[in-house]
Amino acid sequence: MKLLVISLSLVAAFAPPKKTTWRDLDSTGYLFSFDQYCREYGKQYVGAEKERRSRIYYAALEQIKEHNTGNSTYKMGLSQHTDKDETEWKSLKGLHRGLLFSQTRVGAPERSRSLESLPASLDWREKGVVTKVKDQGGCGSCWAFSATETLESALAIAGGPLLELSPQELVSCAPNPKSCGGSGGCDGSTQPLAFNYTARAGEVLASSYPYEGSTGTCDPTKVKSPAMGIKGYVTLPTNDYAELMAAVVEQGPIAISVDASWGMYEEGVFTCADYETSLCGTTIDHAVQLVGYGTEGGLDYWLVRNSWGESWGEGGYIKVARYGATSKGEPCGTDSNPGEGYGCKGGPATLPVCGISGILSASSYPTGAFAH
Repeated sequence: MKLLVISLSLVAAFAPPKKTTWRDLDSTGYLFSFDQYCREYGKQYVGAEKERRSRIYYAALEQIKEHNTGNSTYKMGLSQHTDKDETEWKSLKGLHRGLLFSQTRVGAPERSRSLESLPASLDWREKGVVTKVKDQGGCGSCWAFSATETLESALAIAGGPLLELSPQELVSCAPNPKSCGGSGGCDGSTQPLAFNYTARAGEVLASSYPYEGSTGTCDPTKVKSPAMGIKGYVTLPTNDYAELMAAVVEQGPIAISVDASWGMYEEGVFTCADYETSLCGTTIDHAVQLVGYGTEGGLDYWLVRNSWGESWGEGGYIKVARYGATSKGEPCGTDSNPGEGYGCKGGPATLPVCGISGILSASSYPTGAFAH
């Protein structure tokens, strides 16, 4: 009960005021028109485009209603993304994980504590080392936001200031030499590639290189004065629950990789009835930030920060079910199409993934963060 009270208080402390919530929808029988939705989210359409968006919206609303009337550990709701089509949803993801190792990589340190000695819950937001939730827009730059957010936290934990760094610098300037699932920028890349770039060049403030939501061309005049740097980075052992738990406690927020089949999530602990076989998705196509963990309603969860704006989820965050402490342990499956998300050209045809949404599949963090 104490953990549940803490969890609810954190939602109140960190989540911004929602607009129309799933509870509001439920109280009206899900009678919320497309025009009402457009007014609430400042959207304007005319003619055939309005008709197209309206069809998408009402189909999504019906899915939300059907899900919420069932017995699930989480609720679906509206956000600024509800009327997006499949192509636009895909553009919100841009993880191409393939290249996980580089010359600046350092080995994962030995864990200094056993799982039993770790705290029952953790939220790095409480410690003042997490910046506000961002919105990547229609660019597949999730990898750059995941990396930048983790760099910001690493610097603050190291005793430096909590800065707003520039994901646009990574989008425009960080190379992707092996075309790991894409060509870089808005076409996708990896957090280790972002850390590799930062170890060589540092990273400037967001105010020095503002976010544009497009790949663009690297502007050398904007990257002359980096605000911080790192000495290297660590990639954690793949699909290892204990290593990820220890890392988020001992190192800070971690850049992680997932199957983001959670577009209409609003609150609660995300899982699915057939999680032991499906993992609720195994195509690793999105990069996010792990900022902690806890328990809600008797179900353990990972606390994950997304980059789809504050109107999505619990103020931009999602709780993803965590089964590592149960007798069955974390479920495992196979990503049968890594080229769709994180494979490099010429890479393996399939890859093993573990955890709900494949959350244990690829995790990394920077080391030796320092301010310039």
